[in-house]
Amino acid sequence: MNKIQLPTGCLFTDQYSKGELETLSIGDYGKHKNIKADFLGYTRELNGVENGEIMPLQEKWVITLSTQYGCVMKCKFCDVPNVKFRGNASFEDMKKQMYSAMALFPKVKYTDRLNIHFARMGEPTFNNNVFIFAGWLANSKREIQEETGVRIETIHPVLTTMCPDRNETINRINQWAYFKNDLFNGQAGLQLSINSTNEEQRKSMFGGSSMSLIDISNMAENLPMPIGRKYCLNIAYASGNEVDGEKLAMLFDPNKWMVKITPIHNNNACSKNNIKTVDGYDSYLPYKKPEESCKRAGFDVLVFIPSQDEEDGLITCGNAILGGSELKISA
Repeated sequence: MNKIQLPTGCLFTDQYSKGELETLSIGDYGKHKNIKADFLGYTRELNGVENGEIMPLQEKWVITLSTQYGCVMKCKFCDVPNVKFRGNASFEDMKKQMYSAMALFPKVKYTDRLNIHFARMGEPTFNNNVFIFAGWLANSKREIQEETGVRIETIHPVLTTMCPDRNETINRINQWAYFKNDLFNGQAGLQLSINSTNEEQRKSMFGGSSMSLIDISNMAENLPMPIGRKYCLNIAYASGNEVDGEKLAMLFDPNKWMVKITPIHNNNACSKNNIKTVDGYDSYLPYKKPEESCKRAGFDVLVFIPSQDEEDGLITCGNAILGGSELKISA
């Protein structure tokens, strides 16, 4: 294992069935530190987020798994496609990643909430093993405790997808909606990354590999009402990109969907393709316009801004040290 200590936890790579995979085992600052979400009562504007102490892992533990060896999507804002593609991670690969991530913190014997994000390397809807693994998670807290020594109160898996323009996407997202509502009784997340409401901008950012917004909307319309948290439309906000709340509301029901706005991250792919964060992370002003537009259209809106430690530690999406992302900080 190649283990890199970060201010918020650990980033590590290890050998699995087809080669190297990359995994995060980290803590969270907490909602009061780096989100603005009026609907949750966090109303102050985030003019920069200070580096600081994370919540105890006993309260919330975040593990981000790789679901593929590399990625065949063509997203221009992500370093993962630089990794040589070797196929899907197996069930055992994902289980080993999770257990290794937990073993890095041997003093933690209990957590209120274990978030499992399928979002480090790979497009999870391409890999049926993700769904087998998530189904196992729903019924395996006792087994996990016996094998790791960690007792978990709530397991909250999150599927983040770029909505690839492939036949299996609709079936896989429908399957995840069932997992969210039934297997996990609302304690699971579904996040569709759309990044812009302008189709030409989306085609450019996703390299033509994502479904159109109309097609995503048609798919979303047929999803059941969510139990627990609403489904999420994720917008990694880049300079010059359109975020039109009224257009979104014509396509997605605000009663089913919330909007999450984050900065696009400063990795090699973004630098190469001239995709830029809007004025960095130190001013809330760039995020005010898209937030207000979506709120006026009736959406619950969450704006997430990372600290510099989180950005430099590569915990944000689109980064992979195996794909050339450069770590700029250590613990």
